[in-house]
Amino acid sequence: MSGRAVFIAGTDTGIGKTHAACTLIHALRLRGLRTCGMKPVASGCLETPGGRRNEDALALQAAGSKPLPYEAINPVALREPLSPHLAARLEGVTIAMAPLRAAFEHLQTTHDRVVVEGVGGWMVPLAPGLLASEIPRQWDLPVVLVVGLRLGCLNHALLSARAILADGCRLAGWIGNRIDPAMAAVEDNLETLRGMLPAPCLGVLPYGVEPAQAAERLDLVNLAGPL
Repeated sequence: MSGRAVFIAGTDTGIGKTHAACTLIHALRLRGLRTCGMKPVASGCLETPGGRRNEDALALQAAGSKPLPYEAINPVALREPLSPHLAARLEGVTIAMAPLRAAFEHLQTTHDRVVVEGVGGWMVPLAPGLLASEIPRQWDLPVVLVVGLRLGCLNHALLSARAILADGCRLAGWIGNRIDPAMAAVEDNLETLRGMLPAPCLGVLPYGVEPAQAAERLDLVNLAGPL
């Protein structure tokens, strides 16, 4: 399974996981691979005539190789912009792994690659006793860590990498995302990350460049293992 899908983790919320995931989808499509994105759980969804919709999941849906029903991309859509376990509790529901796994495996039957985006950081709770990190762990997915390049990113990145490895997952690479165009000493920070993170850098995404245009900046040859 690990050769056909990847999990996109982030050093925090709001650091550009979706931007990086969409860029990776376009990069894989450039290699001729039928690729789609998936957001198993999303909170902060808007009510629309067609049902609940999440901005990140819609971006993943649009980036894929072919049109897919929204529910195939985002099987659990929660209304409140809270940690998933809290948003689900407000609605009287409990997030379970089995429906998420079924949706993921269905996407695999019609695609060469599936890019699965997490929610928040590595250890966000989905339900009592269930963390978001269980998705890549139980599904045996290699992890690509998105590092939001801003003050504090070194600590966040190193702690996230340590947690990923401690949970028995494979860190296949990391992507730097320029979310703060005014960040001081960005090249020095990147040099530090390259020297200290135990996985290759797959690329640095510039500020304000759309995923389709940024896709060529990703070097998938450097992935630690096949994808």
